[in-house]
Amino acid sequence: MKDAPAEGVISTPASRAASSTFSAYQKFVTGALAFLQFTLVLDFMMLSPLGALVMPALRISPSQFGLVVSTYAFSAGVSGILTAGFADRFDRKRLLLFFYAGFLVGTLLCGIAGGYGFLLFARMVTGLFAGVVGSVSLAIVSDLFPLQMRGRVMGIIQTSFSASSVLGIPLSLWLSNRWGWNAPFLMIAGVGAAVGVVVYAYLRPVADHLQLRPDRSPRHHLMQVLSTRRYLVGFATTGLISIGGFMLMPFVSVFNVQNVGIPLERLPLLFLVTGACSMVSGPLVGRTADKVGAFRVFAFGCAATILMVTIYTHLGRTSLAGVAAVMVLLQIGIFSRLIAASALTSALPLPADRGAYMSISAALQQVSGGIAAVIAGLVVVQTEGGPLLHFDTLGYVLVATTIVSLSLMYFVDRAVARPHPVTQS
Repeated sequence: MKDAPAEGVISTPASRAASSTFSAYQKFVTGALAFLQFTLVLDFMMLSPLGALVMPALRISPSQFGLVVSTYAFSAGVSGILTAGFADRFDRKRLLLFFYAGFLVGTLLCGIAGGYGFLLFARMVTGLFAGVVGSVSLAIVSDLFPLQMRGRVMGIIQTSFSASSVLGIPLSLWLSNRWGWNAPFLMIAGVGAAVGVVVYAYLRPVADHLQLRPDRSPRHHLMQVLSTRRYLVGFATTGLISIGGFMLMPFVSVFNVQNVGIPLERLPLLFLVTGACSMVSGPLVGRTADKVGAFRVFAFGCAATILMVTIYTHLGRTSLAGVAAVMVLLQIGIFSRLIAASALTSALPLPADRGAYMSISAALQQVSGGIAAVIAGLVVVQTEGGPLLHFDTLGYVLVATTIVSLSLMYFVDRAVARPHPVTQS
């Protein structure tokens, strides 16, 4: 195995200035990537709240619904691994637009799906392209922004999770209640196409990393990244974080309706309230990570997650305000982990390895999440018209993975702070 030095920022105006102030173009890049991430996150996240509609409409069981969720994740993981060796050999803008176009095609297929089998196929197509879009976006952030600004950028981009709750999920539920569960996918395909045109027109080429890439085959490049010691800790941490998060996500809406007693028609309001609070907290978490250190913010997020997930998964009949308060605090804990982890692990790879590292990391994230979704579908049981059983077991698993991920992130933080000389093969 080989060691790599601390991350080196490609020589761009942003990195040379190392300024704490965003330029106009940096603001555009941040906004554009955040909007792309918003459409990706909404496409994935809305399947969970739509579960209460999709499962009876297609007459599928919790285990089958878990497979619908995990198919997206597994296909995204496969595409991430397959493209990792090539990810640093192209202009990142072109790579981003190609895979985003494929994502929109898959989303359109979801919109016209009329049965369980076709929906499964459509989710596979969507995942094949979506997983790479996210990794290329993170590579662009690492190329264009110095480390001391990355917490804020990651905070804004990760706020897409909250924005999807505030804007996308309530709108998706409204569209679903009015025109059927397929309608939100058609909405994403239309909006995403418009966003893609803007990115094509105004995003500059991101190709400086091509000057740093050694002349080696894609397979050699992939194996070099996979065999670099400091990268392996980052991969393990990313995968573990995903396992816990995907455990709960597919069944949150069903749990809120059947166990907590929130009426289906009030779910949009619940997601609106929790998402709005998260939109405010996300950028604040990013700023805090830049000021006090990403690892400290990650540790805080772990503590908050452990406490709130234990409370949430044991809720009985609760008022809308009570559920919203618990979910807001849980979201703050989860986002603190995600934002801090993204900022800290982005400092691990060399500029010439960023595309491959991000692709592999995204693949592990998706595959780990897919495995977790399948396991969750097998663990939870729903009797006809009754509550979900064993949902608290999923909470215990999340607590365990959170504790282990905190230990691993400690070593990531040490690796970033104390780089090692590189040894090229």
